Amino acid sequence: MRYACIALGAALFAVAAQAPLFAQSAEGGPAALAAAAGAPAPPPGWQVPRTAWGDPDFRGTWPLDAVGRTPTERPVDLGDKAYLTDTEYTAALTEAENTAANYEREDEADEIGSGHWFEWGRPLKQTSLIMEPANGRIPPLTEEGERMSRAMRSSWNVTQFDRIGDFNSLDRCISRGLPASMTPFPYNNGVRVFQAPGYVVLQLEIVHETRIIPLDGRGHMPGAIRNYLGDSRGHWEGDTLVIETANLTGETPLNIVGPGNKPLPTSPQQTLTERLTMTGPNTVLYEATVRDPVVLTTPFTLRFPWTRNDAYELFEYACHEGNTVVPNYIKTTSPRFVGTLEDPSDPAEWVRDTVQR
Repeated sequence: MRYACIALGAALFAVAAQAPLFAQSAEGGPAALAAAAGAPAPPPGWQVPRTAWGDPDFRGTWPLDAVGRTPTERPVDLGDKAYLTDTEYTAALTEAENTAANYEREDEADEIGSGHWFEWGRPLKQTSLIMEPANGRIPPLTEEGERMSRAMRSSWNVTQFDRIGDFNSLDRCISRGLPASMTPFPYNNGVRVFQAPGYVVLQLEIVHETRIIPLDGRGHMPGAIRNYLGDSRGHWEGDTLVIETANLTGETPLNIVGPGNKPLPTSPQQTLTERLTMTGPNTVLYEATVRDPVVLTTPFTLRFPWTRNDAYELFEYACHEGNTVVPNYIKTTSPRFVGTLEDPSDPAEWVRDTVQR
Protein backbone atom coordinates (compact mmCIF):
# COMPACT_ATOMS: atom_id res chain seq x y z
CA MET A 1 0.00 0.00 0.00
CA ARG A 2 1.26 3.48 -0.82
CA TYR A 3 0.61 6.75 0.95
CA ALA A 4 1.19 10.39 0.03
CA CYS A 5 2.61 12.15 3.06
CA ILE A 6 4.95 15.02 3.80
CA ALA A 7 8.29 13.89 5.13
CA LEU A 8 8.52 16.19 8.14
CA GLY A 9 10.79 15.11 10.95
CA ALA A 10 13.89 12.99 11.12
CA ALA A 11 15.74 12.17 7.95
CA LEU A 12 14.10 8.91 6.92
CA PHE A 13 15.88 8.22 3.72
CA ALA A 14 18.93 9.83 2.14
CA VAL A 15 17.69 10.08 -1.38
CA ALA A 16 19.72 12.05 -3.79
CA ALA A 17 20.51 12.44 -7.34
CA GLN A 18 23.80 12.42 -8.93
CA ALA A 19 24.84 12.48 -12.51
CA PRO A 20 27.00 10.66 -14.98
CA LEU A 21 28.89 11.18 -18.13
CA PHE A 22 27.30 8.65 -20.41
CA ALA A 23 30.62 7.79 -21.99
CA GLN A 24 31.00 4.37 -23.56
CA SER A 25 33.54 3.37 -20.95
CA ALA A 26 35.63 0.25 -20.63
CA GLU A 27 32.61 -1.29 -18.89
CA GLY A 28 30.82 -1.41 -22.24
CA GLY A 29 27.78 0.17 -23.88
CA PRO A 30 24.31 0.79 -22.42
CA ALA A 31 23.16 -2.85 -22.62
CA ALA A 32 26.30 -4.12 -20.89
CA LEU A 33 26.04 -1.46 -18.19
CA ALA A 34 22.39 -2.32 -17.53
CA ALA A 35 23.23 -6.02 -17.37
CA ALA A 36 26.07 -5.38 -14.91
CA ALA A 37 23.56 -3.63 -12.65
CA GLY A 38 21.31 -6.69 -12.71
CA ALA A 39 18.95 -5.94 -15.61
CA PRO A 40 17.93 -8.92 -17.82
CA ALA A 41 19.55 -9.33 -21.22
CA PRO A 42 17.31 -8.69 -24.24
CA PRO A 43 16.09 -11.74 -26.18
CA PRO A 44 17.97 -12.65 -29.37
CA GLY A 45 17.08 -10.42 -32.28
CA TRP A 46 15.35 -7.81 -30.11
CA GLN A 47 15.21 -4.30 -31.60
CA VAL A 48 14.24 -0.97 -30.06
CA PRO A 49 10.49 -0.45 -30.64
CA ARG A 50 9.38 2.64 -32.58
CA THR A 51 6.46 5.02 -32.33
CA ALA A 52 4.26 5.60 -35.37
CA TRP A 53 6.40 8.66 -36.18
CA GLY A 54 9.70 6.76 -35.89
CA ASP A 55 11.13 7.71 -32.48
CA PRO A 56 12.28 5.04 -29.98
CA ASP A 57 9.18 4.14 -27.97
CA PHE A 58 9.70 4.73 -24.23
CA ARG A 59 5.99 4.96 -23.39
CA GLY A 60 4.94 3.22 -20.21
CA THR A 61 5.41 3.29 -16.43
CA TRP A 62 8.87 2.95 -14.93
CA PRO A 63 8.57 3.05 -11.11
CA LEU A 64 11.81 3.81 -9.32
CA ASP A 65 11.10 1.46 -6.42
CA ALA A 66 12.75 -1.13 -8.68
CA VAL A 67 16.07 0.33 -7.46
CA GLY A 68 14.91 1.65 -4.09
CA ARG A 69 17.20 -0.55 -1.99
CA THR A 70 20.37 0.71 -3.67
CA PRO A 71 21.82 3.74 -1.88
CA THR A 72 22.49 6.91 -3.79
CA GLU A 73 25.95 7.11 -2.25
CA ARG A 74 28.19 4.08 -1.84
CA PRO A 75 29.11 3.11 1.73
CA VAL A 76 32.59 4.40 2.49
CA ASP A 77 33.93 0.97 3.42
CA LEU A 78 33.26 -0.31 -0.12
CA GLY A 79 35.69 2.18 -1.66
CA ASP A 80 35.71 1.83 -5.45
CA LYS A 81 33.82 -1.48 -5.44
CA ALA A 82 31.05 -0.76 -7.95
CA TYR A 83 29.21 -4.12 -7.95
CA LEU A 84 28.15 -6.80 -5.50
CA THR A 85 29.27 -10.37 -5.94
CA ASP A 86 26.59 -12.93 -6.79
CA THR A 87 26.56 -14.10 -3.17
CA GLU A 88 26.27 -10.56 -1.85
CA TYR A 89 23.49 -9.78 -4.31
CA THR A 90 21.50 -12.84 -3.26
CA ALA A 91 21.82 -11.73 0.37
CA ALA A 92 20.68 -8.20 -0.56
CA LEU A 93 17.60 -9.58 -2.34
CA THR A 94 16.75 -11.70 0.70
CA GLU A 95 17.07 -8.69 2.99
CA ALA A 96 14.80 -6.65 0.70
CA GLU A 97 12.16 -9.39 0.74
CA ASN A 98 12.37 -9.51 4.53
CA THR A 99 11.86 -5.75 4.77
CA ALA A 100 8.92 -5.89 2.38
CA ALA A 101 7.23 -8.36 4.72
CA ASN A 102 6.93 -5.68 7.43
CA TYR A 103 3.46 -4.79 6.14
CA GLU A 104 2.15 -8.27 6.95
CA ARG A 105 4.01 -8.33 10.28
CA GLU A 106 2.39 -5.07 11.33
CA ASP A 107 -1.02 -6.32 10.28
CA GLU A 108 -0.57 -9.44 12.35
CA ALA A 109 0.49 -7.30 15.34
CA ASP A 110 -2.44 -4.91 14.80
CA GLU A 111 0.02 -2.05 14.24
CA ILE A 112 0.58 0.60 11.59
CA GLY A 113 4.17 1.71 11.08
CA SER A 114 6.72 2.24 8.35
CA GLY A 115 5.83 -1.13 6.84
CA HIS A 116 2.48 0.39 5.82
CA TRP A 117 4.11 3.56 4.57
CA PHE A 118 7.44 2.83 2.92
CA GLU A 119 8.06 0.96 -0.31
CA TRP A 120 11.76 0.35 -0.20
CA GLY A 121 11.78 -1.77 -3.33
CA ARG A 122 14.63 -3.95 -4.58
CA PRO A 123 18.42 -3.61 -4.82
CA LEU A 124 20.65 -3.53 -7.88
CA LYS A 125 23.91 -5.42 -8.22
CA GLN A 126 25.68 -2.05 -8.32
CA THR A 127 26.58 -0.71 -4.89
CA SER A 128 25.33 2.85 -5.41
CA LEU A 129 23.30 4.91 -7.85
CA ILE A 130 26.24 7.29 -8.21
CA MET A 131 28.78 5.71 -10.54
CA GLU A 132 31.10 8.66 -11.09
CA PRO A 133 33.36 9.54 -9.35
CA ALA A 134 34.79 6.09 -8.85
CA ASN A 135 34.03 6.04 -5.12
CA GLY A 136 30.30 6.39 -5.87
CA ARG A 137 29.89 9.42 -3.64
CA ILE A 138 28.90 13.09 -3.95
CA PRO A 139 32.05 15.16 -4.55
CA PRO A 140 33.22 17.61 -1.89
CA LEU A 141 31.38 20.93 -1.84
CA THR A 142 33.06 24.19 -2.73
CA GLU A 143 33.68 26.77 -0.02
CA GLU A 144 30.51 28.57 -1.13
CA GLY A 145 28.64 25.27 -1.18
CA GLU A 146 29.66 24.62 2.42
CA ARG A 147 28.48 28.09 3.43
CA MET A 148 25.14 27.51 1.70
CA SER A 149 24.80 24.12 3.37
CA ARG A 150 25.29 25.59 6.84
CA ALA A 151 22.51 28.09 6.16
CA MET A 152 19.97 25.51 4.94
CA ARG A 153 17.05 24.58 7.17
CA SER A 154 14.36 21.97 6.68
CA SER A 155 12.35 19.38 8.56
CA TRP A 156 15.17 16.94 7.88
CA ASN A 157 17.82 18.73 9.95
CA VAL A 158 16.09 21.03 12.49
CA THR A 159 13.29 20.64 15.04
CA GLN A 160 12.35 24.28 15.73
CA PHE A 161 10.54 26.28 13.07
CA ASP A 162 9.98 30.04 13.19
CA ARG A 163 9.11 31.02 9.62
CA ILE A 164 8.27 29.68 6.17
CA GLY A 165 11.96 29.80 5.21
CA ASP A 166 12.66 27.05 7.73
CA PHE A 167 10.98 24.54 5.38
CA ASN A 168 12.47 23.44 2.08
CA SER A 169 10.61 22.92 -1.18
CA LEU A 170 9.77 19.28 -0.40
CA ASP A 171 8.50 20.14 3.10
CA ARG A 172 6.13 22.59 1.43
CA CYS A 173 5.06 20.03 -1.21
CA ILE A 174 6.31 22.24 -4.04
CA SER A 175 9.12 20.21 -5.61
CA ARG A 176 11.96 17.80 -4.94
CA GLY A 177 13.90 19.60 -7.66
CA LEU A 178 16.56 17.98 -9.82
CA PRO A 179 18.23 15.58 -9.83
CA ALA A 180 16.38 14.38 -6.69
CA SER A 181 13.05 13.99 -8.52
CA MET A 182 14.62 11.33 -10.74
CA THR A 183 15.83 9.15 -7.86
CA PRO A 184 13.94 6.75 -5.56
CA PHE A 185 12.00 7.81 -2.49
CA PRO A 186 10.42 5.61 0.21
CA TYR A 187 7.03 5.95 -1.50
CA ASN A 188 5.21 7.33 -4.58
CA ASN A 189 7.96 6.29 -6.98
CA GLY A 190 5.98 6.27 -10.22
CA VAL A 191 7.49 7.70 -13.42
CA ARG A 192 5.22 7.57 -16.46
CA VAL A 193 6.49 8.40 -19.95
CA PHE A 194 4.25 9.88 -22.64
CA GLN A 195 5.35 10.69 -26.19
CA ALA A 196 3.92 12.69 -29.07
CA PRO A 197 5.57 13.96 -32.26
CA GLY A 198 8.19 16.46 -31.10
CA TYR A 199 7.69 15.85 -27.35
CA VAL A 200 8.55 13.52 -24.49
CA VAL A 201 6.67 13.97 -21.19
CA LEU A 202 7.81 12.59 -17.82
CA GLN A 203 5.01 12.44 -15.23
CA LEU A 204 6.28 12.09 -11.64
CA GLU A 205 4.08 10.60 -8.95
CA ILE A 206 5.74 12.29 -6.00
CA VAL A 207 4.82 15.99 -5.71
CA HIS A 208 2.67 15.44 -8.83
CA GLU A 209 5.06 17.27 -11.22
CA THR A 210 5.31 16.81 -14.97
CA ARG A 211 8.33 17.53 -17.18
CA ILE A 212 7.30 18.51 -20.73
CA ILE A 213 10.36 18.18 -22.97
CA PRO A 214 10.28 19.54 -26.54
CA LEU A 215 12.46 17.81 -29.15
CA ASP A 216 12.21 20.39 -31.96
CA GLY A 217 15.58 22.11 -31.46
CA ARG A 218 14.25 25.23 -29.75
CA GLY A 219 16.61 27.00 -27.35
CA HIS A 220 16.20 27.38 -23.62
CA MET A 221 13.92 30.05 -22.23
CA PRO A 222 15.50 33.37 -21.18
CA GLY A 223 17.53 33.01 -18.01
CA ALA A 224 15.18 35.28 -16.10
CA ILE A 225 12.49 32.57 -16.34
CA ARG A 226 13.28 29.81 -13.86
CA ASN A 227 11.43 26.74 -12.63
CA TYR A 228 11.90 24.27 -9.79
CA LEU A 229 12.45 21.54 -12.42
CA GLY A 230 14.23 23.90 -14.78
CA ASP A 231 13.81 24.22 -18.51
CA SER A 232 14.42 20.92 -20.34
CA ARG A 233 15.22 20.46 -24.04
CA GLY A 234 15.69 17.08 -25.68
CA HIS A 235 17.13 15.56 -28.81
CA TRP A 236 17.93 12.09 -30.16
CA GLU A 237 21.43 10.71 -30.55
CA GLY A 238 20.68 7.50 -32.40
CA ASP A 239 18.33 5.59 -30.08
CA THR A 240 19.36 7.60 -27.00
CA LEU A 241 17.18 10.42 -25.69
CA VAL A 242 19.39 13.26 -24.43
CA ILE A 243 17.79 15.86 -22.14
CA GLU A 244 19.59 19.10 -21.26
CA THR A 245 18.13 21.05 -18.33
CA ALA A 246 19.04 24.59 -17.27
CA ASN A 247 17.27 27.58 -15.67
CA LEU A 248 16.83 25.88 -12.31
CA THR A 249 15.98 28.05 -9.31
CA GLY A 250 18.68 27.03 -6.85
CA GLU A 251 15.87 26.84 -4.26
CA THR A 252 15.64 23.04 -4.01
CA PRO A 253 18.00 20.66 -2.22
CA LEU A 254 20.42 18.60 -4.29
CA ASN A 255 19.39 15.69 -2.14
CA ILE A 256 17.08 15.52 0.83
CA VAL A 257 20.09 15.16 3.08
CA GLY A 258 23.64 14.00 2.66
CA PRO A 259 25.87 12.01 5.00
CA GLY A 260 25.19 12.81 8.64
CA ASN A 261 22.01 14.73 7.69
CA LYS A 262 24.15 17.42 6.08
CA PRO A 263 21.97 19.60 3.82
CA LEU A 264 23.08 19.69 0.18
CA PRO A 265 22.28 22.92 -1.68
CA THR A 266 21.93 23.83 -5.35
CA SER A 267 22.55 27.09 -7.17
CA PRO A 268 20.91 28.74 -10.21
CA GLN A 269 24.01 27.70 -12.20
CA GLN A 270 23.21 24.01 -11.81
CA THR A 271 22.64 22.04 -15.03
CA LEU A 272 21.61 18.45 -15.68
CA THR A 273 22.33 16.22 -18.69
CA GLU A 274 20.28 13.01 -18.85
CA ARG A 275 20.56 10.11 -21.29
CA LEU A 276 17.92 7.40 -21.65
CA THR A 277 18.62 4.32 -23.77
CA MET A 278 16.30 1.33 -24.10
CA THR A 279 18.36 -1.83 -23.59
CA GLY A 280 15.62 -4.47 -23.59
CA PRO A 281 11.84 -4.89 -23.92
CA ASN A 282 11.30 -3.58 -20.39
CA THR A 283 14.58 -1.89 -19.51
CA VAL A 284 15.95 1.62 -19.96
CA LEU A 285 19.42 2.66 -18.87
CA TYR A 286 19.09 6.08 -17.20
CA GLU A 287 22.15 8.30 -16.78
CA ALA A 288 22.39 11.83 -15.47
CA THR A 289 25.30 14.21 -15.01
CA VAL A 290 24.98 17.02 -12.47
CA ARG A 291 27.12 20.12 -12.77
CA ASP A 292 27.03 23.03 -10.36
CA PRO A 293 30.24 25.09 -10.27
CA VAL A 294 28.95 27.15 -7.35
CA VAL A 295 28.26 24.16 -5.09
CA LEU A 296 30.26 21.17 -6.37
CA THR A 297 34.01 20.88 -6.85
CA THR A 298 33.42 18.40 -9.71
CA PRO A 299 30.38 16.95 -11.53
CA PHE A 300 28.95 13.59 -10.51
CA THR A 301 27.05 10.90 -12.39
CA LEU A 302 24.06 8.72 -11.65
CA ARG A 303 23.54 5.57 -13.69
CA PHE A 304 20.96 2.85 -13.13
CA PRO A 305 18.38 0.84 -15.10
CA TRP A 306 14.67 1.56 -15.14
CA THR A 307 12.26 -1.39 -15.26
CA ARG A 308 8.87 -1.11 -16.92
CA ASN A 309 5.84 -2.04 -14.80
CA ASP A 310 2.63 -0.92 -16.48
CA ALA A 311 0.58 -2.55 -13.70
CA TYR A 312 1.88 0.11 -11.30
CA GLU A 313 -0.73 2.77 -10.53
CA LEU A 314 0.20 6.39 -9.92
CA PHE A 315 -1.70 7.78 -6.93
CA GLU A 316 -2.66 11.35 -6.21
CA TYR A 317 0.08 12.98 -4.13
CA ALA A 318 -2.08 14.80 -1.61
CA CYS A 319 0.90 15.68 0.60
CA HIS A 320 -0.53 17.82 3.44
CA GLU A 321 -4.01 18.82 2.44
CA GLY A 322 -5.27 22.22 3.52
CA ASN A 323 -1.73 23.55 4.00
CA THR A 324 -2.06 23.12 7.75
CA VAL A 325 1.16 21.26 8.52
CA VAL A 326 3.62 24.13 8.06
CA PRO A 327 1.79 26.62 10.35
CA ASN A 328 1.16 23.84 12.86
CA TYR A 329 4.87 23.06 13.07
CA ILE A 330 5.61 26.75 13.66
CA LYS A 331 2.88 27.09 16.28
CA THR A 332 4.02 24.03 18.20
CA THR A 333 7.82 24.51 18.10
CA SER A 334 8.59 28.24 17.94
CA PRO A 335 9.14 30.04 21.27
CA ARG A 336 7.16 32.90 19.70
CA PHE A 337 3.98 30.83 19.90
CA VAL A 338 4.36 27.92 22.31
CA GLY A 339 2.08 28.54 25.27
CA THR A 340 0.91 31.94 24.05
CA LEU A 341 -2.24 31.12 22.09
CA GLU A 342 -5.52 30.57 23.88
CA ASP A 343 -6.71 28.32 21.06
CA PRO A 344 -3.84 27.14 18.77
CA SER A 345 -6.37 25.40 16.51
CA ASP A 346 -8.05 28.73 15.66
CA PRO A 347 -6.50 30.00 12.38
CA ALA A 348 -7.85 33.52 12.99
CA GLU A 349 -6.05 33.79 16.33
CA TRP A 350 -2.83 32.47 14.79
CA VAL A 351 -2.99 35.05 11.99
CA ARG A 352 -3.71 37.89 14.43
CA ASP A 353 -0.85 36.81 16.65
CA THR A 354 1.52 36.52 13.69
CA VAL A 355 0.70 40.04 12.50
CA GLN A 356 1.16 41.46 15.97
CA ARG A 357 4.57 39.83 16.30
